[in-house]
Amino acid sequence: MLEQIVFWSLSALVLLSALGVVLQRNAVHSSLFLGLTLAGVAGIYGSLGADFLFGAQVMVYVSGIAVLVMFVVMLLGRASDLHLRQVNERWTAALLVCAVAAVGLLKVARLHSATSVAGAARPSTREIGRLFLGEWLVPFELISLVLLAALLGAVFFTRTEKA
Repeated sequence: MLEQIVFWSLSALVLLSALGVVLQRNAVHSSLFLGLTLAGVAGIYGSLGADFLFGAQVMVYVSGIAVLVMFVVMLLGRASDLHLRQVNERWTAALLVCAVAAVGLLKVARLHSATSVAGAARPSTREIGRLFLGEWLVPFELISLVLLAALLGAVFFTRTEKA
């Protein structure tokens, strides 16, 4: 019973703050609502026992929003630049896409409504760490090298030459 209360509370928080992201005219307020949305999603991961996803969500996305807010304030500077119009004339197409997505989600929910949880959620971080440092060590390190090469390439290509 408590799990359901937590889930529905976090779901309401995520939906309302996602609406805040879209409806706010101030870019800083919109990004703060985005941080709240992503924190709510992290809370849902935590309540489901997905502790690795919870930690990754908080470290990568929620802390990334703090950096986003800092750069928006620092780079834009003027208060008039922070107020942007975020809606356009295509709201009917957006409503149609939302309706189609809602119908699809309801069909998937109805299909899986009889699915039950096998047992209590248990932490998965130890198993993920064992896999990353065991049989998946080489692909994990190769991905880190690819990301390092992409980062160095981005730095190299964005550098300006002094004449």
